[in-house]
Amino acid sequence: MALGFSALAAQAQVAVIVNSKSPTASMTADQVATIFLGKSNVLPSGAAAAATDLPDGSPVRDQFYSKVTGKQGPQVKAAWSRLVFSGKATPPKELASAAEVKKFVAANPDAIGYIEKSAVDGSVKVVLSVD
Repeated sequence: MALGFSALAAQAQVAVIVNSKSPTASMTADQVATIFLGKSNVLPSGAAAAATDLPDGSPVRDQFYSKVTGKQGPQVKAAWSRLVFSGKATPPKELASAAEVKKFVAANPDAIGYIEKSAVDGSVKVVLSVD
């Protein structure tokens, strides 16, 4: 049963979200990837992005990185290790759950994160849907 649930969770639609009042209306997968891989820390609006991650090993996190960046968990970790070691970037803030990511994004005008699309409500705005 747990295996079936994991397979279903891995297939859930993922929504990249920003604050509901953000001037950013939509983003491409490439724009999102540059933020979550530390190549840029700026939203399309010009504001500094406060990126948030789900916990390592989360099926939604794995799906997000695979579909948006084309990288798997170990590749993402390795990329961030190099950036942090060189002092070039700070990784996204890891939060414990989708509810915490949504709460953080709703409370911070320059935040960006990702959650299952089914968890989206009026407190956040979807800028990219990932199938």
